[in-house]
Amino acid sequence: MAGFTITIAGDSALNLEFASSISAETSARIRLAAESLSADPIDGITELVPTFCSLMVYYNPLTVTFDELSAKLRGKLRDVGDADLSVRKIVPIPVCYGDDFGPDLPTVAAHAGLTEDEVVALHTGRDYLIDMLGFLPGFAYLGGLDARLHTPRLAVPRTRIEPGSVGIGGAQTGIYPLASPGGWQIIGRTPLKPYDPDRAEPILYAAGEYLRFVPITPEEYAAIEAQLAAGTYSYGIFVEGE
Repeated sequence: MAGFTITIAGDSALNLEFASSISAETSARIRLAAESLSADPIDGITELVPTFCSLMVYYNPLTVTFDELSAKLRGKLRDVGDADLSVRKIVPIPVCYGDDFGPDLPTVAAHAGLTEDEVVALHTGRDYLIDMLGFLPGFAYLGGLDARLHTPRLAVPRTRIEPGSVGIGGAQTGIYPLASPGGWQIIGRTPLKPYDPDRAEPILYAAGEYLRFVPITPEEYAAIEAQLAAGTYSYGIFVEGE
């Protein structure tokens, strides 16, 4: 694995810093490092937290010191290879755009100098790498939003964003997995639950995977809701490039 630097993050954590800018390659390296440390743990590590450009490692200082852990991390991760970026796990996300589902779609269109249909076409025209999860359970920070869709956040955030709302905040797009306050421009909503504590895998996707937004009609939205309630919905997750 290519080099990383180690920095102190308090008395019981350190950071493995892999790069200074976000990229698919950096995300893959962080994911491989986390997978390696999870598969063959170092005694004393208590938690791993992947972020945009680094991996935070929490540890018990009564079990392993900073210097000891740093040496073990350098040794363990020295031979970890690079990920095959041609193979991608893709999670389709059906989205109903505009109207009550996406009240800010006209704002985004006007800011971009595009029609609403053109905004939807751009938003659904590419896959989005999940760089990291955070903020809320299942909130994915996505890379790759078309620059034409970059839109400032709301001047006054809403006190409640509906679960499943798909929004744009500056240079990023994402899904609100739970009801919460928020300042992103809401352009649509998915009937899926990115986070469901009653599901075998509570979070629908993971860092390093890709989301593919798929436009649907209000009628299709209602049909998917019914299928989810009945437990008959097929998520259609697949791997591309194998």
